Amino acid sequence: MESDVTRFVVRKVAILGAGVMGAQIAAHFANAGVPVLLFDLASATKDRHAVATAAIERLLRIEPAPLVDAGCARLIEAANYEDDAHRLADCDLVIEAVVERMEIKRKVYVQLAPYLGAHAVFASNTSGIAIHTLAQAMPEVVRKRFCGIHFFNPPRYMPLVELIPGPQTDVRVLDALETFLTSVLGKSVIRARDTPNFIANRIGFFSLLATLFHAQRLGLGFDEVDALTGSALGRPRSATCRLMDLIGLDTVANVIRTMQDTLSDDPWHRHYTVPGWLSGLVAARALGLKTRGGIFRKEDGAHQVFDPACCEYRSAAGLIAREVADVLRVGDEPERMRRLRISTHPQAQLLWSVQRDLFHYCAHHLEGIAHAARDVDLALRWGYGWKTGPFEQWQAAGWQETARAIEDDIEGGVSMCSSPLPDWVFIDENSARRGVHHGSLSFSASAMVGVARQPLPVHRRQLFPERLSGEQPAVKRSLFETDDVSLWLPEQAPDLPVLSFKTKMGAIGPGAIDGALEALARAEHSYDGLVIWHEDGPFSVGANLEFIHALVQRGDLPAIEDFLVRFQTMTTRMSQAHVPVVAAVGGMALGGGCEVMMHCAGVAIALETTIGLVESKVGLIPGGGGCKAFAIRAARLASQAGVEDVIPFLRRPFEMLAAGQTARNALEARRFGFARDADRVVFNPREVLYVALESARALARIGYRPSPAPAVAVAGRAGIDRLAEMLTMRRQADGASAHDERVGRALIHALCGGDVPYGFIADEQTLLAAERRAFMDLVARPETQMRIRHTLDTGKPLRN
Repeated sequence: MESDVTRFVVRKVAILGAGVMGAQIAAHFANAGVPVLLFDLASATKDRHAVATAAIERLLRIEPAPLVDAGCARLIEAANYEDDAHRLADCDLVIEAVVERMEIKRKVYVQLAPYLGAHAVFASNTSGIAIHTLAQAMPEVVRKRFCGIHFFNPPRYMPLVELIPGPQTDVRVLDALETFLTSVLGKSVIRARDTPNFIANRIGFFSLLATLFHAQRLGLGFDEVDALTGSALGRPRSATCRLMDLIGLDTVANVIRTMQDTLSDDPWHRHYTVPGWLSGLVAARALGLKTRGGIFRKEDGAHQVFDPACCEYRSAAGLIAREVADVLRVGDEPERMRRLRISTHPQAQLLWSVQRDLFHYCAHHLEGIAHAARDVDLALRWGYGWKTGPFEQWQAAGWQETARAIEDDIEGGVSMCSSPLPDWVFIDENSARRGVHHGSLSFSASAMVGVARQPLPVHRRQLFPERLSGEQPAVKRSLFETDDVSLWLPEQAPDLPVLSFKTKMGAIGPGAIDGALEALARAEHSYDGLVIWHEDGPFSVGANLEFIHALVQRGDLPAIEDFLVRFQTMTTRMSQAHVPVVAAVGGMALGGGCEVMMHCAGVAIALETTIGLVESKVGLIPGGGGCKAFAIRAARLASQAGVEDVIPFLRRPFEMLAAGQTARNALEARRFGFARDADRVVFNPREVLYVALESARALARIGYRPSPAPAVAVAGRAGIDRLAEMLTMRRQADGASAHDERVGRALIHALCGGDVPYGFIADEQTLLAAERRAFMDLVARPETQMRIRHTLDTGKPLRN
C-alpha cells in the first residue's frame, strides 16, 4: 500500500461488528467473491464465535436478501475480538461497524489497531460521528490509512457510499478505495466533507424533519404525508414515514440527537428535536419494520397509521385531494411549483413548504458540506432513491423565480429559518449560469465557480455516467436509425458499433428485427463485432405482444408465423455471425429478450438483472430459440455426465419454463441456464457497456469464429411421455387449469424435439421447427389470446 496505493488489492476483508449493518456489508463483499472475517464479541458459550455465527445465519432469512446466492455465505467466516485479533494481519481492508457510541468505538480501536497489517486500510462505517474525532483514537501510524466509509442500508441494493477523509488521510488511499468500491462492489461514491451526518443523511434527515414539522403545522395525517411525498415528489414509495419505519425509529431518533448535539451553530438547530410521539413509539419498542410496527402497522389484515394527536392507531387511507392531484399532473415544472405556492389547500401548502425549506437549507449549507451542488444531488439520488436531487428540482422549477419566492417567505416569517439565502443564489442577468448546473459544470459555493467532475481512471469504464438534469450526454456517432433501433459508434470504441432498441421496454417487433439484421450485416462487413445495449430502461421484455395481439385479432396467423420465423432467423444470425455479438444486459431480459441474450457470443450482465423465459404466463412457449437452446444444453450436460439418457436434464428446464420462473440476479441466471459460466457478471451497472465492448474486442483479437450449431440426440416421443407424467402430477398438486396443461404439453413437445423417436439426431432447424409448431398451436387458442390481452391491460398474468 505504501509503495503503490493504486494497486490496492483486496484479498480479504474484516468487518468489526456483526450487527444488522455490519453483517450486511460483509454479505455484499461475499457477493463480490471477497472472503470476509466477521468479528463480534466472544461468546460465553462453548462456541466462542456464536454471536457472529448467528449473524451469518440471519443473513439467509433477511428480506430483501443481502446475499445474491445462499452459497455466498461460505465466504463469511465468524470471528471474535479476543481470540482472532491476530488474523487482522491478513486483511487488506478493515471496516468498523460497531454501535454508534464513541466510547465503544475507541475501545475497539485500542484493542485491535496493533494487529493491523502495515498496508491495511482501516475505515469506519459511522453515519454521524466525526471522522476527525475517530481518527484521534487511532495510532499515529494508522491515521493516513484511516477514513470514513458510509454504506447506505441495505448495502447490497443502495448504490451510495460516502467516503470521508480524516485530517491525515492520504488522498491515494481514498482514490484506491473509491476505485475498488466502484468497480468491484458496484457502488456510486461521493467524497463528503467531515461534517455531521455528511451529505445524504444531513439533507435527507432535514427533509424528514421539515415534512414532520409542516405536517403538524397543517394538521395532516402521516398517511396523507406519505401519499404526497412519495412518487408525487419523484421519491420512492416509502416517502417519509414509511422510510422512517424502514430506517428504524430508534435510528431516526439517534440521528436527530446527533444533529442536536453537534450542530449548535446551525440556524435550523431548534428543529433538531425528537418529537414526543416519536420518543413514545421508541419507548414502546414500536420501531418500524424490524418490530412489525412503527408509524404504520398491520392489524387484523388492515393497514393502520399512528395519529400523534391522540397517540392511537387508526385506519390508513392516505388520499390526495382532487384539486392538489390536478396541480401535480401539470407537466410544466415552473407552473406546477407556482400553483402549489399560491394554493391555500393544506396538502399543496405542505408540498411547497417542504420544498421551499429544503432548497433554502441546501443553499445555506452547500459550502460547508459538499464540494459542489452535483454531490448533493447525486447523494440524494443514490442514497435516498430520489429521481432528482434538490438543486435539480429547484433549477427545473425556475431558479430565479423560486429563489425570489423563497426570499419572500423568509422575509415574511413563514419559513423554518430566518437566515437569508446566500448571495450566490441570485444570479446576474448577464451571466450564462441559470442555476447551479450548467453544461458539464456544477456550482461550488466554496470556490464560487462551476467545477467539472474529477474522475478517476475507473470512471472511464462508465462510458455513459449518470447525468444530472440538463447535463450533456456522451457523444454517439450515428450509423443508421429507424423508429425501432439505432446503430451507433461510441466515442471510445470506433471499431465496435452498438445496436440499441428504441421501443418501449425494449420490446421486439418486426422493425426491431429488421434493424438487428441490418446491424449484423453492417458489423460483419465493416467492423470487428457488435454490441447490443440500451442506455435507458430494461434490455428487453421480449416480443412485442401488442403486435402479436393485433394480428390475432385480425385472424392473421400466417403473419404471426412469418414474424416467428424472422425472430428465429435473427437469433440464429446472432449466434452464427462471423464477428462476435455481445449483449450488455441490465434491468430485465425476459422472453425474447432472454433469447437474444442466450444466442450472443458473449454477455455482460449487471448483477441485479431479472432474467427468464416467461412466455407460459401469457399462454405461449419460448419461440425465438429458447426451447432449442435448452434442448441442446440438456444433450451437452448428458454427454458431460457420460450418460445417454437426456430426459433427466430436461426436467428442471421444463419445470422452470412451465412456471415462467425468472432468475432474480445474474448469478442465479447462470444457475438456471439462462447465462453461461463464461458470461461476465458486472456489479456496477454503469460498467456493463464497457465490459461488453472489451469482451467483443478481446474475442475479435483472438480470431473469433462462430461454432456451428450442433446436431444433438433428442428425447423425442419417450421424453414427451415421461415429462407428460410430471405435468399430470403437477396439475393435480397445484390445481393448474386445462390450458396450463396444454401450454405445458406444447413446451414438452418443443424441448423433446417434436414427434420423433427417442435418440433422433435433430439439427438446429428441426428443433426450431418443433418450437414453432408448438407456439403456433397455442397462439391460435382463445385462452392464450385472453391471457395476452389481460397482460397488456393490467401488466399481470391471468390464470384461465
